[in-house]
Amino acid sequence: MTGPFGATSTTDEVLAGVNLSGKRILVTGVSAGLGVETARVLAAHGAQVVGAARDLAKAQGATAPVRAAAANGGGLEIVELDLASLASVRACANGLNAAGKTFDVIICNAGVMACPRGTTADGFETQFGTNHLGHFVLVNRIAGLLKDGGRLVNLASAGHRFSDVDLDDPNFETTPYTEFGAYGRSKTANVLFAVGFDARHKARGVRAAAVHPGVIQTELGRHMTPEVMKQLMPPSAGDGPPDMSMFTFKSIPQGAATSVWTAIVADAAAVGAHYCEDCHVAELNNDPASSGGVRDYALDPARAEALWAKSEAMVGESF
Repeated sequence: MTGPFGATSTTDEVLAGVNLSGKRILVTGVSAGLGVETARVLAAHGAQVVGAARDLAKAQGATAPVRAAAANGGGLEIVELDLASLASVRACANGLNAAGKTFDVIICNAGVMACPRGTTADGFETQFGTNHLGHFVLVNRIAGLLKDGGRLVNLASAGHRFSDVDLDDPNFETTPYTEFGAYGRSKTANVLFAVGFDARHKARGVRAAAVHPGVIQTELGRHMTPEVMKQLMPPSAGDGPPDMSMFTFKSIPQGAATSVWTAIVADAAAVGAHYCEDCHVAELNNDPASSGGVRDYALDPARAEALWAKSEAMVGESF
């Protein structure tokens, strides 16, 4: 069963009646918000969840509801992963490969949003380096652990509509930096990575997709000052305070629903190399006045290949 589900569907509704006993699923970013809820509902339905987090102590505390909800053989293991450090990413991947346990699904949930200009440990612009390059290296290094018929789900965002990737200046060395311009680039990269990964692995039944969870109030918005929020407002908004009434907010269980729908419930062929929102596959929509759908540049296979090559060059590895 794939529906009917929509914008207000919750994780529990999406997985109602689904038994995940025997499944093993990797979820990054399990120290808060959507990551914790995603892990909770998967473990509650019997999955063995491997949760990755930068701050292990914080993640242990935040995931108490995951362990409490685990049932039918479900459980949680936490591993260390700092996506802003390729040394940490590679150490995490090495540990997972050494353990040799396979995954049915990988959900790349972790990320940062609209943060001040900065760089990762490796000198990459923070949002592109964390949201895209960290996951790019992790997933490709453990791709052999993803079972035939498995799935990769990348959490992107409607924020991809702010900007395409800039393969000539990914680190804003010559381009003026804006918080949401950088965020948009990183989220477009998340979609294009799914397109590129899907092309490489669909012959063995592995499908990859990107999802927009919706607008949710979580720790991800820690940098959302009124000044940054003004970047989201149309020019007609003037100089007054940001008008948040233009956004329809979701609860955390509603926000995580599209992730688990895409990973578990949806038809693999339907979601492969696509972008999903509100528990359905989004349509192409290049209307700048509309917030729904996906921009065509984010699903362009040629663009995905160009980003893949650029990403390999940046991290110094070929996949």
